[in-house]
Amino acid sequence: MARKSENFSTDFLMGGAAAVVSKSAAAPIERVKLLLQNQGEMVKRGHLKKPYMGVRDCFGRILREEGLFSFWRGFQLCIQRVLQMPFWTVKRERWLHQVVCWECGFRKTCASDGIAGLYRGFGVSIVGITLYRGMYFGIYDTMKPLILVGPFEANFFASFLLGWSITTVSGVCAYPFDTVRRRMMLTSGQPFKYRNAMHACQEIIRHEGFRALYRGVTANMLVGIAGAGVLAGYDKLQRIALVRGYVIETQKNVLK
Repeated sequence: MARKSENFSTDFLMGGAAAVVSKSAAAPIERVKLLLQNQGEMVKRGHLKKPYMGVRDCFGRILREEGLFSFWRGFQLCIQRVLQMPFWTVKRERWLHQVVCWECGFRKTCASDGIAGLYRGFGVSIVGITLYRGMYFGIYDTMKPLILVGPFEANFFASFLLGWSITTVSGVCAYPFDTVRRRMMLTSGQPFKYRNAMHACQEIIRHEGFRALYRGVTANMLVGIAGAGVLAGYDKLQRIALVRGYVIETQKNVLK
């Protein structure tokens, strides 16, 4: 039992370390993707006067208008992502509406829509995350023994490229669900609200076209670097831990 607990703690720390480094590096791209994905809603509500023309234009305008550190606005809430929907909704509110602190966004959402407002888009989120994670881990576990063999077995870059490819494919397939989820979240505190995910999808396509469901998908592919970094980084740290564990075990046997 103690051995299992130790293994879990080691896996937890290695996975957490890989995730923190990767997500920190990809946070600016994540914010650009978020703004591109939701700019239609922001224009309708008057929060954005001129639509972004693409990833490069969005990066430039954020840097000029809000400064470098604005790319990491709301990033601290990632540590609370275990409570996926409530804090993720508040994070979106802060990124898009410049809420001073996450407590203010939390209280504002609860006051206008109640607890249910924190979970708006929860249903489509379950569908999207099931599709994404199912493909993400399923394809990786299937392809890893076929591709990462021989000279590629311990190669970090081969593992990274495989992870990035799988993250990109999974992200593109699940992206429309993510767009609908975020757009539903943005209606919290607003007079107009989508009745359900199907209604949201129909309204987005009717007013903005089918391509609106994939707006920001290019930035999402770049965000996939973080997902690939988590997979490759975890594998690398696991190998290092195994090697050191083997050395320690060998030293113990020699001492005996």
